[in-house]
Amino acid sequence: MASRLHEARALVRQLIIERLEAEGFPGLGEWVEVDVPTEKGHGDLTSSFAMKVARYTKLPPVKLAERILATWPETPLVESVSVAGPGFFNVTLKTRWMAEVVNLVRANPATYGNSDIGRGARVLLEFVSANPTGPLVVVSGRAAAVGDAMARLMEAAGFRAHREFYVNDAGNQIRTFGQAVWLRLRELVLGEDVESHWPEGVYPGDYVKDLAEDFMAAHPETDVAALGENDFDRLGAWAAEKMRSRQEAVLARFGVQFDRWFSERQLRESGAVEAVIQRLKERGYLEEREGALWFLSTRFGDDKDRVMVKSDGSYTYFVPDAAYHADKFDRGFDYVIDLLGPDHHGYVARMRAVVEALGFPRDRLEILIIQLVRLVKAGQVVRMSKRRGQFFTLEELLDDAGVDPTRYFLLERAPETPMDFDMDLAGLRGTDNPVYYIQYAGARIHSILRQWQASGQIGVPLDLSYLTAPEERTLLFLLAQFPDVIARAAVERAPHLMPRYLTELAGAYHTYYRQYRVLEETPPVRQARLALSEAVLAVITRGLNLLGISQPEKM
Repeated sequence: MASRLHEARALVRQLIIERLEAEGFPGLGEWVEVDVPTEKGHGDLTSSFAMKVARYTKLPPVKLAERILATWPETPLVESVSVAGPGFFNVTLKTRWMAEVVNLVRANPATYGNSDIGRGARVLLEFVSANPTGPLVVVSGRAAAVGDAMARLMEAAGFRAHREFYVNDAGNQIRTFGQAVWLRLRELVLGEDVESHWPEGVYPGDYVKDLAEDFMAAHPETDVAALGENDFDRLGAWAAEKMRSRQEAVLARFGVQFDRWFSERQLRESGAVEAVIQRLKERGYLEEREGALWFLSTRFGDDKDRVMVKSDGSYTYFVPDAAYHADKFDRGFDYVIDLLGPDHHGYVARMRAVVEALGFPRDRLEILIIQLVRLVKAGQVVRMSKRRGQFFTLEELLDDAGVDPTRYFLLERAPETPMDFDMDLAGLRGTDNPVYYIQYAGARIHSILRQWQASGQIGVPLDLSYLTAPEERTLLFLLAQFPDVIARAAVERAPHLMPRYLTELAGAYHTYYRQYRVLEETPPVRQARLALSEAVLAVITRGLNLLGISQPEKM
């Protein structure tokens, strides 16, 4: 179903095209675009068509726009049109026409804003995918918030989203993890001083001590003194699954659920790694050099070819990644979206290259780099070091700031930009905190509706023509924009557009609330304002839900 604003843009565009044809300038429709102006004071809709088609009409843009203006017809949609600047064509919509958005929202509050722009395309979103060798850190939380919000927004826009976490539970890192657990077991059970001779590159964090305690609690019969190098793989596999389970629990607390936890170990055991090598070999994109097997990725725009099989016969990490992406596309997904950390910039070109080499459309693989998060407290950066085992975990951040503020703060900026997370601001329980500022607007409306219900008064028939105040017009136009915000956030993979929108909507309602008394008006005005408030509440609630954030009824 087309949104109210989409309908208005389409109608205005058609009227402009008809006026151009009437003026003797047919065939220019492709140049006519109608958008919401970026700056206030330029009408509700604007078009720069006159500047784009001037070369075809041989008329100055302002002159052409004025000729279109002179023959503009009277419609139930448009209040007025004007020409500004070098030839911008600005349109102001009728408030009464816009007011119908209130009925659209109230008729379907849980689905208002939905569209079919995605046309049912299947999308696999892989995100977080943190190694199961440690707790989730804050940048993993940012990836979780972004990936989950993207999935929610895409589903609302008509895509079919599938959430996936790739578990790196194979390779040398699991054996190294097992060695760390073995050392902590010897410290715990045998009283051995392991700190003085801790091996370089082995995970030193205190969380490994907790794992050692958990292991002994689950396996009290274990003879720790008898454990050795032959047990590293077994200990590592146990610890990795334990840590993965903890990651899942933290993410569930954060409101993030995955459709599948995809195991690298199972991928390797299935023969998929060997299969992808064979596929590339059959397609002529592998070459042997100095005993190693190279993928000819420069043929697909990469800056250098990539080793896939080393001279000792072992695979590089690139091979299971290639096999995993082949599996993604083989499962029939139309789009594959990877959300990766800031240390993966060099990964993008090679991954797109191998996807194309395997016969899949490279433009159907999208890789978004989720940038770092700096935690700031009392004006100072909270230092983190994974190597020393001293890092601030996502779980600790949730304990300090709460789920809603954490999700909001991690979503309010474009994911590809580094950000500072102000822990003091996130911890505030007042309207200085931006998420509470939005939620408080919803809570205010809940309060108004409770007062109205408690009054026992009977409503009168709804007449939206009473919504004439400038502040009401602002709210109506913002409500009309909501479906477009969802669609744009989904198509552009830009969930940060929703926090911006909700902040503007909440601010407009706070202004309205301070200037007008909804319940103290005459019955027809009161009924119209109650309906408008109810529609605003529905959109705020829906918008927050698409970000994974709650809307409390009382604050």
